[in-house]
Amino acid sequence: MASPTLIAETATRSGSAAAKAAKRPGQRSRERRRNLWIYVFLLPTFVLYGLYTLYPMVASYWYSLVEWNGFSSQQTFVGLDNYEAVFADPLFWSSVRVTLLFMLIVAPLRVFGAFALAILLNSPKLPLRSFFRTAYFLPVVTTTAIVGVVMRFIFDPASGPTAALATIFGLGPIDLLGSSETALITAGVIYVWKFFGITLIYWLAALQTIPADLYEAARIDGAGPMRLFRYITLPMLIPFLLIISVLTIEDCFHAFDLMQTMTAGGPFFSTEIIEIYIYRWAFAASIPQLGFASAAAVLFGVIVLLVVILQVWATVVSRRMRARS
Repeated sequence: MASPTLIAETATRSGSAAAKAAKRPGQRSRERRRNLWIYVFLLPTFVLYGLYTLYPMVASYWYSLVEWNGFSSQQTFVGLDNYEAVFADPLFWSSVRVTLLFMLIVAPLRVFGAFALAILLNSPKLPLRSFFRTAYFLPVVTTTAIVGVVMRFIFDPASGPTAALATIFGLGPIDLLGSSETALITAGVIYVWKFFGITLIYWLAALQTIPADLYEAARIDGAGPMRLFRYITLPMLIPFLLIISVLTIEDCFHAFDLMQTMTAGGPFFSTEIIEIYIYRWAFAASIPQLGFASAAAVLFGVIVLLVVILQVWATVVSRRMRARS
């Protein structure tokens, strides 16, 4: 025979289950109203994203097939003629070369330079490490166009601080942004300084994923700093290398605002990346060619996609080779 206590507990559970079942319709109604308000507040974001991001992306494919100046309502369908004209333009291939060269200058400095600095800033023994983390991230939150204008003043060969410093050391006038030999390298270094903090945050976040117990166990076994770095830190961070590299390389293809305000693609097209090439034909030409610029933009997207795919393929192949060895 069941005890009175067991009977009371069973009755209580049955009563609570019945109460929950009675509340379910009301709870479902409240959840539906709550979800409705969530979608209402998200609707402006969806609309703006669709109008100013998705629609221009889709429309650019159509514009690349027509001849259109962007002002008149007449759009003449020309098929692949715009793509043929882009392929035949030597300045387009020059902009491709400049863009890839810019990426090769910037990406290794950001990825491996930020990695080395993140190792230092991740050490709990480093004094003022929070201050240094903030200091390196401050340029990121600064408006890129303003950075470009300020750097133009700093590197001005007539009145900039760089020219004054060169005069003090007897080096004569130095025009780093006005010379076709040094402009791209100078712009790349400035770009690295501007966005160095983002890559640094990526590596610091990756370092936080390594369990502290691994380091403690290795120290107990007598491992020194170099062994900790070689056998724990490096192997644990290899999966993050691909992600950070892809994000950094993709970011290197979007330097329009900084390059436009500093050099506008000059001198002699030595810093004209593909984005400036597209902008010049779409908005800066005396007679804008939106169809031609859209074809160049579509090809630019294909180039970015191919570069990312090539990097992912190379990483996968290297992993397989290491696994076999």
